[in-house]
Amino acid sequence: MNAVEIEQAVTDLAEQPFNPAEFPYAFLEAFGNKATTIKRLRAGASNKSDLGGVLQTSNIHILPCSVGQVTTTLKALKESPATVKGKAKFVLATDGVDFEAEDLTNGETVVCAFKDFPDHFGFFLPLAGISIVRQISENAFDIRATSRLNRLYVELLKDNPEWGSPERRHDMNHFMARLIFCFFAEDTDIFNDKARFTETVATMTERDSSNTHEVISTLFRAMDTAGQKRDAANIPRWAEAFPYVNGQLFTGSDTVPRFSKIARSYLLHVGGLDWTKINPDIFGSMIQAVADDEERGELGMHYTSVPNILKVLNPLFLDDLRAKLKEAGENQRTLLNLRKRMARIRVFDPACGSGNFLVIAYKEMRAIESEINKRRGEPDRATEIPLTNFRGIELRDFPAEIARLALIIAEYQCDVLYRGQKLALLEFLPLRHENWITCGNALRLDWLTICPPTGSAVKVLSDDLFQTPLEQMQIDFENEGGETYICGNPPYRGSKWQDQEQKSDLAHAWSEHPHLAKTTDFVSGWIAAYLKYAKAVPEAMAAFVTTNSICQGQQASEIWPVVTHQGRELRFAHTPFTWKNLAVHNAGVTVIIIGLGPRSSSSKCLFGDDGLVRECEVIGPYLVPNMPDAVTKANRPLGPQSIMLFGNMPRDGGHLFLTTEEARELRQKSTAGSYVRRFLGSDELINGKLRFCLWIEDEEVERAKKDALIADRLVLVADNRSRSPAESTRAFADLPHRFVQIAGTAKRSAIVVPRVSSENRDYLPVDLVSADCIIGDRNFALYDAPLWNLALIASRLHWVWIGTVCVRMRTDFSYSNTLGWNTFPVPFLTEKNESDLIRSSENILLARERYFPCTIAELYDQKTMPDDLREVHRKNDELVERIYFGRRMKNDTDRLESLFSLYRKVVAK
Repeated sequence: MNAVEIEQAVTDLAEQPFNPAEFPYAFLEAFGNKATTIKRLRAGASNKSDLGGVLQTSNIHILPCSVGQVTTTLKALKESPATVKGKAKFVLATDGVDFEAEDLTNGETVVCAFKDFPDHFGFFLPLAGISIVRQISENAFDIRATSRLNRLYVELLKDNPEWGSPERRHDMNHFMARLIFCFFAEDTDIFNDKARFTETVATMTERDSSNTHEVISTLFRAMDTAGQKRDAANIPRWAEAFPYVNGQLFTGSDTVPRFSKIARSYLLHVGGLDWTKINPDIFGSMIQAVADDEERGELGMHYTSVPNILKVLNPLFLDDLRAKLKEAGENQRTLLNLRKRMARIRVFDPACGSGNFLVIAYKEMRAIESEINKRRGEPDRATEIPLTNFRGIELRDFPAEIARLALIIAEYQCDVLYRGQKLALLEFLPLRHENWITCGNALRLDWLTICPPTGSAVKVLSDDLFQTPLEQMQIDFENEGGETYICGNPPYRGSKWQDQEQKSDLAHAWSEHPHLAKTTDFVSGWIAAYLKYAKAVPEAMAAFVTTNSICQGQQASEIWPVVTHQGRELRFAHTPFTWKNLAVHNAGVTVIIIGLGPRSSSSKCLFGDDGLVRECEVIGPYLVPNMPDAVTKANRPLGPQSIMLFGNMPRDGGHLFLTTEEARELRQKSTAGSYVRRFLGSDELINGKLRFCLWIEDEEVERAKKDALIADRLVLVADNRSRSPAESTRAFADLPHRFVQIAGTAKRSAIVVPRVSSENRDYLPVDLVSADCIIGDRNFALYDAPLWNLALIASRLHWVWIGTVCVRMRTDFSYSNTLGWNTFPVPFLTEKNESDLIRSSENILLARERYFPCTIAELYDQKTMPDDLREVHRKNDELVERIYFGRRMKNDTDRLESLFSLYRKVVAK
């Protein structure tokens, strides 16, 4: 269940008559517990309560009680030995009148009337495995509002299926935007006391809902008609109280979908919420999912936390504004100049979605401006920061509408906060008609037409949001000539996963460097568009949340030379961290933040997820301080290390592989046993799994076919390959006995490295295997190589190098022979160096052997790694580092900087 579905279930539970015996089970069911789980709890099999309640291990201890005993009961739950033994995170007591709960992990509590506990459902989201973002917990209203609107939306589409068609979807979305504004306006006194939207709908519509659409349509028409024109427009007396809104929000068709009785009921319920609690930077993200078929299944999960957004906006420009405010002190002229500067700042998000980045930027700037006004003795002064200076591009029309609406709401809330509601209301209506959020393709539109460096009038190149005819649309900058800051969180899509339209968009963005469109992630298109924009606006700065892959592997060596060639550089960056949202068991996506600007002699800031900030002269392509070099692929090792090859690829449909029993049977046959070999993929190497395959040399095919099992398998392989869509695979249908790609086999032994492995080990998994093993293509191998190579691969130096220059899959290492091993700088090794490294390799293998049959995964778990094995690795690290640099490295940063310095010397030679 997602957050919105949970909210609905909790609300339904609160509206039912209180049943003490059933409440604990109904409560757990509302948070997504399956019927089988509830059944086990009812039967007592998993219920460990010692107080007669319901205790779900590692989750919650619930106890209904007699009226007036809630506080006492909660105390008993906290002191219960079963609560401690069962590792309960929450305790909950209720008598059906009052409701109390406590989060035992942090001591936070909920105390409220029973009927109001749905207002605090966000407090309990961890029960459903949903990670809590503090703002969500504190603003549960936004999820509740989304939940109600979702019910209404779905119900309206049932009765008006044509409104869900591509041709009418915009009308439906626009209708929802109008409703949201009306709900907000009636609760914040934007509409006067007599103009109560929800109350008017309830009063003027029939209970059977037959005229609901007509009443709402009339109200919309009234809000689109100025006072002097209302008589001619035949606005009825009961709609006269509603003000003229303008802003093009109610312009155009006033057609409204028909309402069923249920839909009418849902609308009245939505209007019954307290819309003064709306948080536009949260609500916008959630409500956009209501109108998106793909996102509706994850309602409430698309929230980007304010702290994450500020990781982008603070170093981009907000920190500088705050610093200037601090420097200004009480100096009136300096404060005035800062206020004028802020009035000219333009914030542009070319992938704005529902406007989160723009809303947060606006609210933060208003807070700074308010402090300036206080210090100047002008606390009631109207803002000089225009909404039209906060621009966006969004591909889909409904999020674009919500972005504009979110900014309008944010402006009103800021006016109330800093100037008071009376002044805020005086200037709020009518809304301005300009459209500053453009609906279009950010990789196709010319950003200069949306956010130009000079001039006040700009022609928009796509349809505006509120249906104003294109030729009438002009966007004016109230204060021209200011700074431009570009920001956002563009969509992610790896080069292999882009559809044809995205490939075309990326090719358009990288038209000046077409090779980059073929190999880079989709998010790189925004870097390309920024580079084009920066040619006309040289001082423009940009900061994007991107996949970490653009600063790894081949992409790092291809993208960043283009960036630096144009005179741009990384002015700041944030090293990889998890960009989470409100998802169930959410692992998030690993991202970085890159801040781009013109080349500057000032220091650069590299932010770490540990809160540390490092100042440096330059940030390199791999987000390494003072390391400007990009590592390029090498087909052969740059140093004395041995050649590393791919493992062998079967492409057999699985028919060349044997179960353990089949392998045993074949090995017992004198005629067929020699064709059975142990197979090592990455899983087999790391986790010690046994797997076997057929390995038949060309000259042995006819002899091998005499075994019926082998003959049958070869027929299946041939058939599978002949039906393959890949021509290279079909070409081997006549050679079913062999793997399609054979990189090599060992005569004595092979050193094996998995292509993908977890970064949650202090050392890369590597092993020495015997010649009878067939190494699969999920590994790399050094066939019959000197054993000293293993000591290098097993070193922390190599771990750091691979983690920096190779691509990562999420946070896992994706090893590369051409980019990681061949480029790994290795100094000249003396015979003694090689001898010492061989002995160190042997010590590592012997230390592992003592723990047989433990696997590499078990031995190298960070928490349980044996002390003696860790000590052997520490000595190996010391040996390798003294051979390399003559000293022990201080930390990974020291290792990386020293490696890059050595790499430059190796490449120069």
